[in-house]
Amino acid sequence: MTKTPICDFVRQYAAESPVRLHMPGHKGRPVLGPEPLDITEIDGADDLYLPRGIIAESERIAGSLFGADTYYSAEGSSLCLRAMLFLSMQAAEKPRNGARFCLLSGRNAHKTLLYTAALLDFDVAWLHPAADDGYQSCTVTAEGVERALANMKTPPFAVFLTSPDYVGNVTDLAAVAAVCRAHGLPLLVDNAHGAYLKFLEKSRHPLDLGAAMCCDSAHKTLPVLTGGAYLHLSSSWGKVTKNDVLSALSLFGSTSPSYLILQSLDAANPYLAALGERLAAFLPHVDALKETLTAAGYAVTGDEPMKVTVRPRARGYTGDALAALLRERDIVVEYHDPDVVVLMPTPQNTPDELCRVGRVLADIPPRSPISAAPPPYRKPMVRLSPRQALFAPRETVPAANAVGRVLADPAVSCPPAVPILSCGEIVDEAAAARFAYYGVQDLTVVKR
Repeated sequence: MTKTPICDFVRQYAAESPVRLHMPGHKGRPVLGPEPLDITEIDGADDLYLPRGIIAESERIAGSLFGADTYYSAEGSSLCLRAMLFLSMQAAEKPRNGARFCLLSGRNAHKTLLYTAALLDFDVAWLHPAADDGYQSCTVTAEGVERALANMKTPPFAVFLTSPDYVGNVTDLAAVAAVCRAHGLPLLVDNAHGAYLKFLEKSRHPLDLGAAMCCDSAHKTLPVLTGGAYLHLSSSWGKVTKNDVLSALSLFGSTSPSYLILQSLDAANPYLAALGERLAAFLPHVDALKETLTAAGYAVTGDEPMKVTVRPRARGYTGDALAALLRERDIVVEYHDPDVVVLMPTPQNTPDELCRVGRVLADIPPRSPISAAPPPYRKPMVRLSPRQALFAPRETVPAANAVGRVLADPAVSCPPAVPILSCGEIVDEAAAARFAYYGVQDLTVVKR
């Protein structure tokens, strides 16, 4: 039976009902409900960034399940992403002849990457999407990475990809990893949406496909509280030590991590131990839902097993309109925009719930197809580095009046947190059209 040392400690402590003369200020007395289990770094509770007791034991258990050197985050994959970039930059050789550190990244990276680039002061060379890719997607191939590396004057310190992406597309990471190895570069993967991929009948987890490091958002696809995530390192990379990793996480993380989230990660370990069986029983129901929707005339795209991305224009609806109709029927989706509706089922959903979703969508009456498409992507011009743009004096202007200005801050909400334009790039007519299409009304630009 898989142990849960963090949960066991906290439950025992709560059962003892001591006089709490330590943080948090609620003293374990319920207001919302979970307060008795909400503690801080008291004696025996260990330290997330210097773990030697129950947290270290729990992380070892998680690592044995993932087959990796695994570290917990109570601040989501964003903390792990920042630590990954810092570690790979620190492990790289300093560029010669005064060149700057540079990262090669897929364009559909989470905006945390840009903020980290500004904080650490490195440049980003983009792998650009196809013209017809939505801004959440960026088709990346091994051949494309090889060409990009050949065209770079200075080798990057790492290659960074997002897979699966927000709408369920999965990159051939094994092929890209082979290119990275040939160039002596670490492959970093934002696997926020794919923690469960390790537990498929045949693992599709980034570390098993050759990545040096990856982050998983446990809360996205596992029964973990919001904010729970993992940083995984491949033992085959070997460029950093455990102390390096803990130092990197501590550099960017709060000194007051949530013990509710840590308990949630700890409690997920027994779930992970049996997840393969759960997925084997559940995924056929997801496949059946996709088949139902396809038969009803919806386009279902993406190849991530546990995500259902619906493109309803052929059936006469925008993604936003379809999501509104679903909400009226007490079905709440993960994400929607003019083009797509993203559903994220997990084994915590019941087969009956998936059947109901299929029936509701099939019963929505079809209308005349919508032919409009998102404005095509055009490679933007770069004026400033991410650091120069983010730290420059700024002002907010209507997006319609921003053509010719330099973007200071990514103008995108979460979800999906994928910037339409990078900070430091010039807002051209193509970018302005995309902002208008996706409903972005105001932009933060560098002050003139």
